[in-house]
Amino acid sequence: MMSEWLDVTPAEVEKWLKEKKEVQFIDVREEEEYRVGHIEGVKLIPLTELKERKDEIDKGKETVLICRSGNRSSHACSYLSSLGHTKLFNMVGGMLNWEGEVKVENGQEG
Repeated sequence: MMSEWLDVTPAEVEKWLKEKKEVQFIDVREEEEYRVGHIEGVKLIPLTELKERKDEIDKGKETVLICRSGNRSSHACSYLSSLGHTKLFNMVGGMLNWEGEVKVENGQEG
């Protein structure tokens, strides 16, 4: 069966951010992982909280899901597509393959 979402590379995500493309970016890692380094402006909704917080994600907008390696974000894509979301993208390789700037919670850019 074909998946209900598309894979997107970290390079494409970086391009979309630079272009200020009308996309919502959701990081599904745990808060500790997010604090160590995340993409600036990306909303944190840990996979463990996704069921409770699913209404924070706009069904009508393209949505990129991000995690450490692409595994949890694919689970998030699967769950959201089961709820009727149709414009989903999984960032393959996750933050392990991210080469853009990273924001650390102490305020330093990386």
